[in-house]
Amino acid sequence: MINTLHIKNIGIIDDVTIDLNEGFNVLTGETGAGKTLIIESLQILSGGRFSKEMIRRGEENSFVEASFYLPNLNFEDNMVVISREISLKGKNTCKINGRLVTVTELRNFMKNIIDIHGQNENQSILDLNNQINLLDEYSEKELKVFKNKYTSLYEEYIKIKAELDKNYGDDREKQRKLDLLNYQLKEIEDAKLKKGEEKILEEKIKLINSSEKISQNLQESETQINNNIVDSMNYVIRLLEKIEQYSSKYAELVSRLKNSYYEIQEVGVDINLISKDNYFNEEEKFDIEERLDLINSLKRKYGNSIDEILKYKNNIKNEIYEIENLEGYINSLKSKLRNLEEEMMKLAEKMHNIRIKFSQDLSSKINKELKDLEMKNATFSVKIEFNENKKFNKNGLDKIEFLISTNRGEEEKSLIKIASGGEMSRIMLAIKTILASVDKIPIMIFDEIDTGISGIAANVTGEKMKKISKSHQVICVTHLASIAAKGEYNYFISKEILENKTRTTVKLLNEEETLMEIARISSGSITDISLNHAKELRNMNLKETA
Repeated sequence: MINTLHIKNIGIIDDVTIDLNEGFNVLTGETGAGKTLIIESLQILSGGRFSKEMIRRGEENSFVEASFYLPNLNFEDNMVVISREISLKGKNTCKINGRLVTVTELRNFMKNIIDIHGQNENQSILDLNNQINLLDEYSEKELKVFKNKYTSLYEEYIKIKAELDKNYGDDREKQRKLDLLNYQLKEIEDAKLKKGEEKILEEKIKLINSSEKISQNLQESETQINNNIVDSMNYVIRLLEKIEQYSSKYAELVSRLKNSYYEIQEVGVDINLISKDNYFNEEEKFDIEERLDLINSLKRKYGNSIDEILKYKNNIKNEIYEIENLEGYINSLKSKLRNLEEEMMKLAEKMHNIRIKFSQDLSSKINKELKDLEMKNATFSVKIEFNENKKFNKNGLDKIEFLISTNRGEEEKSLIKIASGGEMSRIMLAIKTILASVDKIPIMIFDEIDTGISGIAANVTGEKMKKISKSHQVICVTHLASIAAKGEYNYFISKEILENKTRTTVKLLNEEETLMEIARISSGSITDISLNHAKELRNMNLKETA
């Protein structure tokens, strides 16, 4: 149920907060005060279309937010907050419990929460998928066992079909996949990749690209050692040798210098050898770069490293083996599929017969409801088509469609093709009255569905909405006293002018105020006669409730 609805800057509504309740909430009020804007705000919150013209004049954006108590959706504390903000610049922000969502995500979420019935709204019951679900829920007592078993078999059926598709049951697809895998395997094997070679090649190409600089520095180092350092050290050694006899310290220095002298000579020899090894020609460089290009090309196709490419190669080998040895496995899957189809066919036929039986019962009850609502010439029926070609779906082989003819002699048409908004609203009310106990959408909104009816039909319309409110939260906008009198919570929508701007106000009425409002809408003014009539309507409602 909706706990609180907050609307800001939509039409003449500047900032309104409405606390709603379980059961039957009735909205009445002055013409043009904003009753329809409240319903349109809920439509916007449900992911409906929004026109910038709806933004209150002089404001930059509109905002709608509602808190819901939804015990069946596993939210924390069973509470959900939905909001949508739209600006003149086109920015459209939707949130579910603070998480940003797209309009499509919002619409998909809310279609299971709110069902709006009015002159132009698209009700959930118009969805063919929902129609078969509603019929199945209506016939659940007899259907449930068969449908549960069918669902279990169907899930296995889908898995096997997916496995067959994956394992290339089609010979041409199988050969196409084999050709591709063999090509990939050959490409990787021809490359003769070695673990770690990429790093070695990259270091080598780095050396080649720096070879000139390296050679210059090695040659200069060798020259310095041979021509300067070695000669200088040799000269110092000779000088110290002349005085080493005078002190052991001098002798020690000579010994250390000689060790260093021989070490530096060896360094010079090593530099000379390295210089000779540092020769690279252009052809060698080209070969290395070509090899690295090949490795990078394979990495783009098969993995981010040589290790990953080699792992992919092993996977290819395994897949090729599986495909080449699939015949027995595929035949086994096909046999299972045939057995499943036979069992599913039997169950689908049983479900079909049960649906036919309950569709007739449902049609009979809805037609009775339509007559109560002054649609005496209307006929409702359920069209059930059985697919003989074994095109199984999650519901079996039936295609369900709700049909209606609103005038005697007219052809029955799909519900979605009914032109009159008033007729559609009453048809929806008739259907919802019968299906209320199985319809899992918790909130139902009726926007002036009483248009064009009066008297007994109006009273019956109110009774039916009141009946639905026992299992759903119902929010109803009405201009009929007989319906308003049945409200458990009556709200008065009015408008006032403040600082030369019109604004909407919403007030939850107490019992005395409710009677005065019923009197007002029954006769246009509050008089003793209209008040007595309001009390009579209210008392009738209390008797009906009792």
